[in-house]
Amino acid sequence: MWFSRVYRNVPRRQPNRVALVWHEAYAQRGFSSMRPTWSRYSASYEAFAAFGLLDRIQVHRPEPASITDLTTVHPLEFVDWVRRLDAEGTGFFDRADTPVWPGVYRRATLAVAGTALAVSLVASGQATCAFNPAGGLHHAHRERVSGFCIFNDLVVAVRRLQREPGLRRIAVIDLDGHHGDGTEALLAAEPILTISLHQYDGRFFPGTGAAGDHGVGTGQGYHVNLPLPRNTGDRAYLEAFDEVVVPLVRSYHPELILVQFGVDGHFGDHLVALRLTTHAYERLVEGLLDLADELCAGRLVFTGGGGYQPHNVARIWTLLLGHLTGEIHGAAASAYDTLRDREAPREDPAATATARRAVDQVRHLVLSAHGL
Repeated sequence: MWFSRVYRNVPRRQPNRVALVWHEAYAQRGFSSMRPTWSRYSASYEAFAAFGLLDRIQVHRPEPASITDLTTVHPLEFVDWVRRLDAEGTGFFDRADTPVWPGVYRRATLAVAGTALAVSLVASGQATCAFNPAGGLHHAHRERVSGFCIFNDLVVAVRRLQREPGLRRIAVIDLDGHHGDGTEALLAAEPILTISLHQYDGRFFPGTGAAGDHGVGTGQGYHVNLPLPRNTGDRAYLEAFDEVVVPLVRSYHPELILVQFGVDGHFGDHLVALRLTTHAYERLVEGLLDLADELCAGRLVFTGGGGYQPHNVARIWTLLLGHLTGEIHGAAASAYDTLRDREAPREDPAATATARRAVDQVRHLVLSAHGL
Protein backbone atom coordinates (compact mmCIF):
# COMPACT_ATOMS: atom_id res chain seq x y z
CA MET A 1 0.00 0.00 0.00
CA TRP A 2 1.19 3.50 -0.74
CA PHE A 3 0.88 4.67 2.87
CA SER A 4 3.72 2.40 3.98
CA ARG A 5 6.01 4.84 2.20
CA VAL A 6 4.50 7.83 4.01
CA TYR A 7 4.55 6.65 7.62
CA ARG A 8 8.05 6.93 9.03
CA ASN A 9 8.79 4.49 11.83
CA VAL A 10 11.73 6.40 13.29
CA PRO A 11 12.46 7.27 16.92
CA ARG A 12 12.30 10.84 18.17
CA ARG A 13 15.51 12.70 18.90
CA GLN A 14 14.81 12.64 22.64
CA PRO A 15 12.03 11.21 24.83
CA ASN A 16 9.09 13.51 25.46
CA ARG A 17 7.67 14.19 28.90
CA VAL A 18 4.02 13.51 28.18
CA ALA A 19 1.01 14.61 30.23
CA LEU A 20 -2.50 13.22 29.91
CA VAL A 21 -5.25 15.40 31.37
CA TRP A 22 -8.03 13.16 32.60
CA HIS A 23 -11.09 13.41 34.83
CA GLU A 24 -13.47 10.57 35.56
CA ALA A 25 -16.36 12.81 34.50
CA TYR A 26 -15.06 12.67 30.93
CA ALA A 27 -16.16 9.04 30.73
CA GLN A 28 -19.60 9.58 32.21
CA ARG A 29 -21.27 11.52 29.43
CA GLY A 30 -20.50 13.41 26.22
CA PHE A 31 -22.09 16.58 24.89
CA SER A 32 -23.93 15.05 21.92
CA SER A 33 -27.32 13.35 22.01
CA MET A 34 -25.76 10.26 20.38
CA ARG A 35 -25.51 8.03 23.44
CA PRO A 36 -23.38 5.29 21.78
CA THR A 37 -20.59 7.81 21.19
CA TRP A 38 -20.15 8.65 24.88
CA SER A 39 -18.11 5.51 25.49
CA ARG A 40 -15.23 6.79 23.34
CA TYR A 41 -13.59 8.36 26.41
CA SER A 42 -13.74 5.24 28.58
CA ALA A 43 -12.72 3.06 25.62
CA SER A 44 -9.70 5.29 25.01
CA TYR A 45 -8.63 5.35 28.66
CA GLU A 46 -8.93 1.57 28.88
CA ALA A 47 -6.78 1.25 25.75
CA PHE A 48 -4.15 3.61 27.20
CA ALA A 49 -4.01 1.36 30.27
CA ALA A 50 -3.92 -1.86 28.25
CA PHE A 51 -0.88 -0.63 26.31
CA GLY A 52 0.92 0.38 29.50
CA LEU A 53 0.90 4.05 28.54
CA LEU A 54 -0.48 5.28 31.87
CA ASP A 55 2.70 4.00 33.55
CA ARG A 56 4.87 6.10 31.23
CA ILE A 57 3.11 9.45 31.37
CA GLN A 58 1.99 12.05 33.88
CA VAL A 59 -1.77 11.96 34.53
CA HIS A 60 -3.26 15.25 35.73
CA ARG A 61 -6.79 15.79 37.05
CA PRO A 62 -8.30 19.20 36.25
CA GLU A 63 -10.60 21.23 38.45
CA PRO A 64 -13.58 23.00 36.82
CA ALA A 65 -12.61 26.15 34.92
CA SER A 66 -13.08 29.39 36.82
CA ILE A 67 -15.39 32.21 35.80
CA THR A 68 -12.21 34.21 35.19
CA ASP A 69 -11.01 31.70 32.58
CA LEU A 70 -14.42 31.37 30.90
CA THR A 71 -14.97 35.12 30.64
CA THR A 72 -11.70 35.64 28.80
CA VAL A 73 -13.70 34.32 25.82
CA HIS A 74 -17.40 34.26 26.71
CA PRO A 75 -19.47 37.11 28.24
CA LEU A 76 -20.59 36.55 31.83
CA GLU A 77 -24.21 36.75 30.66
CA PHE A 78 -23.64 33.74 28.39
CA VAL A 79 -21.93 31.77 31.16
CA ASP A 80 -24.86 32.53 33.49
CA TRP A 81 -27.32 31.43 30.79
CA VAL A 82 -25.57 28.05 30.53
CA ARG A 83 -25.74 27.70 34.32
CA ARG A 84 -29.46 28.51 34.34
CA LEU A 85 -30.21 25.90 31.69
CA ASP A 86 -28.12 23.39 33.63
CA ALA A 87 -30.35 24.02 36.65
CA GLU A 88 -33.45 23.42 34.50
CA GLY A 89 -31.84 20.19 33.31
CA THR A 90 -33.78 19.62 30.09
CA GLY A 91 -34.08 20.83 26.49
CA PHE A 92 -31.35 21.91 24.09
CA PHE A 93 -28.79 24.70 24.00
CA ASP A 94 -29.18 24.97 20.23
CA ARG A 95 -31.77 23.74 17.74
CA ALA A 96 -31.41 20.04 18.46
CA ASP A 97 -27.73 19.07 18.60
CA THR A 98 -26.50 19.88 22.09
CA PRO A 99 -28.78 18.67 24.90
CA VAL A 100 -29.14 20.21 28.34
CA TRP A 101 -28.79 17.82 31.29
CA PRO A 102 -28.12 18.23 35.01
CA GLY A 103 -24.37 18.65 35.47
CA VAL A 104 -23.63 19.77 31.91
CA TYR A 105 -22.14 23.07 33.11
CA ARG A 106 -19.58 21.32 35.31
CA ARG A 107 -18.76 18.82 32.56
CA ALA A 108 -18.22 21.70 30.10
CA THR A 109 -15.98 23.59 32.50
CA LEU A 110 -13.90 20.45 33.12
CA ALA A 111 -13.29 20.13 29.38
CA VAL A 112 -12.15 23.76 29.24
CA ALA A 113 -10.00 23.39 32.34
CA GLY A 114 -8.36 20.31 30.86
CA THR A 115 -7.04 22.17 27.84
CA ALA A 116 -6.01 25.19 29.91
CA LEU A 117 -4.12 22.84 32.25
CA ALA A 118 -2.50 21.06 29.29
CA VAL A 119 -1.07 24.27 27.83
CA SER A 120 0.08 25.42 31.27
CA LEU A 121 1.94 22.14 31.84
CA VAL A 122 3.73 22.49 28.52
CA ALA A 123 4.36 26.23 28.80
CA SER A 124 5.88 25.80 32.27
CA GLY A 125 8.15 22.96 31.15
CA GLN A 126 6.52 20.32 33.35
CA ALA A 127 5.69 18.41 30.16
CA THR A 128 6.89 18.55 26.57
CA CYS A 129 3.59 17.32 25.13
CA ALA A 130 0.10 17.04 26.58
CA PHE A 131 -3.25 15.58 25.55
CA ASN A 132 -6.73 16.49 26.78
CA PRO A 133 -9.15 14.08 25.07
CA ALA A 134 -12.20 16.01 26.30
CA GLY A 135 -11.13 19.25 24.61
CA GLY A 136 -11.34 20.49 21.05
CA LEU A 137 -14.75 22.18 21.32
CA HIS A 138 -14.14 24.28 18.25
CA HIS A 139 -17.75 25.09 17.29
CA ALA A 140 -18.40 27.11 20.46
CA HIS A 141 -18.83 30.81 19.64
CA ARG A 142 -18.63 33.83 21.91
CA GLU A 143 -22.33 33.71 22.77
CA ARG A 144 -23.57 30.60 21.00
CA VAL A 145 -23.52 26.87 21.63
CA SER A 146 -23.10 24.82 18.47
CA GLY A 147 -22.28 21.30 17.35
CA PHE A 148 -21.88 19.70 20.81
CA CYS A 149 -19.60 22.58 21.90
CA ILE A 150 -20.58 24.87 24.79
CA PHE A 151 -17.39 26.75 25.74
CA ASN A 152 -14.39 27.08 23.42
CA ASP A 153 -11.54 25.48 25.35
CA LEU A 154 -9.02 26.12 22.56
CA VAL A 155 -9.43 29.89 22.71
CA VAL A 156 -9.58 29.88 26.52
CA ALA A 157 -6.20 28.12 26.42
CA VAL A 158 -4.82 30.74 24.03
CA ARG A 159 -6.06 33.50 26.34
CA ARG A 160 -4.42 31.85 29.35
CA LEU A 161 -1.08 31.78 27.56
CA GLN A 162 -1.51 35.41 26.52
CA ARG A 163 -2.14 36.67 30.04
CA GLU A 164 0.61 34.70 31.76
CA PRO A 165 4.36 35.39 31.48
CA GLY A 166 5.99 33.18 28.90
CA LEU A 167 4.81 32.05 25.51
CA ARG A 168 2.96 34.38 23.17
CA ARG A 169 3.27 32.95 19.66
CA ILE A 170 0.78 30.10 19.36
CA ALA A 171 -0.29 28.15 16.28
CA VAL A 172 -3.67 26.39 16.34
CA ILE A 173 -4.06 23.50 13.89
CA ASP A 174 -7.50 21.91 13.52
CA LEU A 175 -7.60 18.41 12.00
CA ASP A 176 -11.27 17.71 12.73
CA GLY A 177 -13.48 16.75 9.80
CA HIS A 178 -15.62 19.84 10.46
CA HIS A 179 -14.48 23.44 10.12
CA GLY A 180 -13.32 25.07 13.36
CA ASP A 181 -15.76 27.92 12.93
CA GLY A 182 -15.97 29.06 16.54
CA THR A 183 -12.22 29.17 16.98
CA GLU A 184 -11.78 31.11 13.74
CA ALA A 185 -14.53 33.60 14.59
CA LEU A 186 -13.10 34.28 18.04
CA LEU A 187 -9.56 34.86 16.75
CA ALA A 188 -10.22 36.19 13.23
CA ALA A 189 -9.02 39.74 13.91
CA GLU A 190 -5.80 38.68 15.63
CA PRO A 191 -2.42 37.68 14.15
CA ILE A 192 -2.58 34.18 15.63
CA LEU A 193 -2.05 31.41 13.10
CA THR A 194 -5.03 29.07 12.82
CA ILE A 195 -5.28 26.38 10.16
CA SER A 196 -8.34 24.19 9.63
CA LEU A 197 -8.41 21.19 7.28
CA HIS A 198 -12.01 20.05 6.87
CA GLN A 199 -14.68 18.64 4.61
CA TYR A 200 -16.44 21.45 2.76
CA ASP A 201 -19.02 21.93 0.04
CA GLY A 202 -20.81 25.02 1.37
CA ARG A 203 -23.54 22.88 2.95
CA PHE A 204 -21.73 20.37 5.15
CA PHE A 205 -21.87 21.47 8.82
CA PRO A 206 -21.12 24.17 9.84
CA GLY A 207 -21.19 25.47 6.25
CA THR A 208 -18.17 27.74 6.72
CA GLY A 209 -14.46 27.51 6.05
CA ALA A 210 -14.05 28.43 2.39
CA ALA A 211 -10.55 28.99 1.05
CA GLY A 212 -11.24 32.70 0.65
CA ASP A 213 -11.90 33.13 4.37
CA HIS A 214 -8.56 34.00 5.93
CA GLY A 215 -9.08 36.54 8.70
CA VAL A 216 -9.94 40.21 9.01
CA GLY A 217 -8.04 43.35 10.01
CA THR A 218 -4.73 42.55 11.66
CA GLY A 219 -5.67 38.87 11.43
CA GLN A 220 -5.80 38.90 7.64
CA GLY A 221 -3.80 35.99 6.26
CA TYR A 222 -3.34 34.32 9.63
CA HIS A 223 -6.52 32.23 9.54
CA VAL A 224 -6.21 29.56 6.90
CA ASN A 225 -8.90 27.22 5.64
CA LEU A 226 -8.22 24.11 3.60
CA PRO A 227 -11.66 23.01 2.29
CA LEU A 228 -11.54 19.40 1.13
CA PRO A 229 -14.11 17.28 -0.73
CA ARG A 230 -15.82 14.05 0.22
CA ASN A 231 -13.58 11.02 -0.39
CA THR A 232 -10.36 13.05 -0.14
CA GLY A 233 -8.38 10.07 1.17
CA ASP A 234 -4.97 9.79 2.80
CA ARG A 235 -2.74 10.82 -0.08
CA ALA A 236 -4.50 14.08 -0.96
CA TYR A 237 -4.99 14.99 2.71
CA LEU A 238 -1.33 14.47 3.55
CA GLU A 239 -0.26 16.42 0.49
CA ALA A 240 -2.43 19.30 1.73
CA PHE A 241 -0.76 19.09 5.14
CA ASP A 242 2.74 18.99 3.67
CA GLU A 243 2.19 21.75 1.11
CA VAL A 244 0.18 24.20 3.24
CA VAL A 245 0.43 23.48 6.95
CA VAL A 246 4.15 22.73 7.15
CA PRO A 247 5.44 25.84 5.32
CA LEU A 248 2.97 28.15 7.10
CA VAL A 249 3.89 26.87 10.55
CA ARG A 250 7.59 27.12 9.73
CA SER A 251 7.12 30.70 8.54
CA TYR A 252 5.11 31.65 11.63
CA HIS A 253 7.65 29.96 13.95
CA PRO A 254 5.35 29.35 16.94
CA GLU A 255 6.48 28.92 20.52
CA LEU A 256 3.75 26.31 21.10
CA ILE A 257 1.54 24.29 18.74
CA LEU A 258 -2.03 23.53 19.83
CA VAL A 259 -3.75 20.78 17.82
CA GLN A 260 -7.45 19.97 17.66
CA PHE A 261 -7.16 16.23 16.99
CA GLY A 262 -10.69 15.28 16.08
CA VAL A 263 -10.62 11.96 14.25
CA ASP A 264 -14.03 11.94 12.58
CA GLY A 265 -12.28 12.03 9.21
CA HIS A 266 -11.57 8.30 9.60
CA PHE A 267 -13.29 6.20 6.95
CA GLY A 268 -15.23 4.29 9.61
CA ASP A 269 -16.94 7.42 10.91
CA HIS A 270 -20.52 8.06 9.83
CA LEU A 271 -20.65 11.87 10.11
CA VAL A 272 -17.70 12.79 7.88
CA ALA A 273 -16.62 11.40 4.50
CA LEU A 274 -12.94 12.36 4.21
CA ARG A 275 -12.04 8.64 4.17
CA LEU A 276 -8.78 8.77 6.13
CA THR A 277 -7.01 5.80 7.73
CA THR A 278 -5.03 5.32 10.92
CA HIS A 279 -1.89 5.60 8.81
CA ALA A 280 -2.76 9.17 7.82
CA TYR A 281 -3.31 10.11 11.46
CA GLU A 282 0.04 8.60 12.43
CA ARG A 283 1.77 10.53 9.68
CA LEU A 284 0.11 13.75 10.86
CA VAL A 285 1.28 13.17 14.43
CA GLU A 286 4.84 12.46 13.30
CA GLY A 287 4.79 15.57 11.12
CA LEU A 288 3.60 17.70 14.03
CA LEU A 289 6.21 16.22 16.35
CA ASP A 290 8.87 17.05 13.77
CA LEU A 291 7.62 20.64 13.48
CA ALA A 292 7.49 21.07 17.25
CA ASP A 293 11.02 19.68 17.64
CA GLU A 294 12.28 21.98 14.90
CA LEU A 295 10.50 25.18 15.93
CA CYS A 296 9.45 25.24 19.57
CA ALA A 297 11.49 22.83 21.70
CA GLY A 298 8.89 20.11 21.19
CA ARG A 299 6.05 22.06 22.85
CA LEU A 300 2.89 20.45 21.54
CA VAL A 301 -0.63 20.16 22.99
CA PHE A 302 -3.33 17.91 21.54
CA THR A 303 -7.03 17.98 22.32
CA GLY A 304 -9.77 15.63 21.26
CA GLY A 305 -12.62 16.67 19.01
CA GLY A 306 -14.91 14.81 16.65
CA GLY A 307 -15.02 11.06 16.37
CA TYR A 308 -18.24 9.11 16.67
CA GLN A 309 -17.20 5.46 16.45
CA PRO A 310 -15.72 4.71 19.89
CA HIS A 311 -13.53 1.79 18.84
CA ASN A 312 -11.88 3.82 16.08
CA VAL A 313 -11.40 6.84 18.34
CA ALA A 314 -9.74 4.67 20.98
CA ARG A 315 -7.41 3.12 18.40
CA ILE A 316 -6.29 6.45 16.94
CA TRP A 317 -5.89 8.25 20.27
CA THR A 318 -3.84 5.31 21.59
CA LEU A 319 -1.61 5.52 18.52
CA LEU A 320 -1.28 9.25 19.27
CA LEU A 321 -0.02 8.60 22.80
CA GLY A 322 2.23 5.84 21.49
CA HIS A 323 3.91 8.37 19.21
CA LEU A 324 4.08 11.12 21.84
CA THR A 325 5.78 8.82 24.33
CA GLY A 326 7.94 7.08 21.73
CA GLU A 327 6.64 3.73 22.95
CA ILE A 328 5.45 2.99 19.44
CA HIS A 329 9.11 2.64 18.42
CA GLY A 330 10.16 0.59 21.45
CA ALA A 331 10.11 -3.05 22.46
CA ALA A 332 6.32 -3.20 22.27
CA ALA A 333 6.16 -1.67 18.78
CA SER A 334 4.56 -4.72 17.19
CA ALA A 335 1.62 -4.54 19.61
CA TYR A 336 0.55 -1.27 18.03
CA ASP A 337 0.01 -3.04 14.72
CA THR A 338 -3.25 -4.35 16.17
CA LEU A 339 -4.54 -0.76 16.24
CA ARG A 340 -3.77 0.01 12.61
CA ASP A 341 -6.15 -0.31 9.68
CA ARG A 342 -5.42 -3.33 7.52
CA GLU A 343 -7.10 -1.85 4.48
CA ALA A 344 -7.68 1.56 2.98
CA PRO A 345 -10.50 2.94 0.84
CA ARG A 346 -9.83 3.16 -2.87
CA GLU A 347 -8.63 6.53 -4.05
CA ASP A 348 -11.22 8.69 -5.79
CA PRO A 349 -9.50 10.47 -8.72
CA ALA A 350 -12.18 13.17 -8.90
CA ALA A 351 -11.86 13.93 -5.18
CA THR A 352 -8.07 13.95 -5.46
CA ALA A 353 -8.28 16.51 -8.27
CA THR A 354 -10.71 18.68 -6.28
CA ALA A 355 -8.43 18.56 -3.24
CA ARG A 356 -5.48 19.50 -5.43
CA ARG A 357 -7.35 22.57 -6.69
CA ALA A 358 -8.17 23.58 -3.12
CA VAL A 359 -4.51 23.34 -2.13
CA ASP A 360 -3.47 25.39 -5.15
CA GLN A 361 -6.08 28.03 -4.31
CA VAL A 362 -4.90 28.32 -0.72
CA ARG A 363 -1.29 28.49 -1.82
CA HIS A 364 -2.20 31.36 -4.15
CA LEU A 365 -4.37 33.22 -1.64
CA VAL A 366 -2.40 32.78 1.57
CA LEU A 367 1.06 31.33 1.11
CA SER A 368 2.01 33.93 -1.47
CA ALA A 369 1.02 36.66 1.01
CA HIS A 370 3.52 35.15 3.45
CA GLY A 371 6.21 35.07 0.77
CA LEU A 372 6.09 31.29 0.53
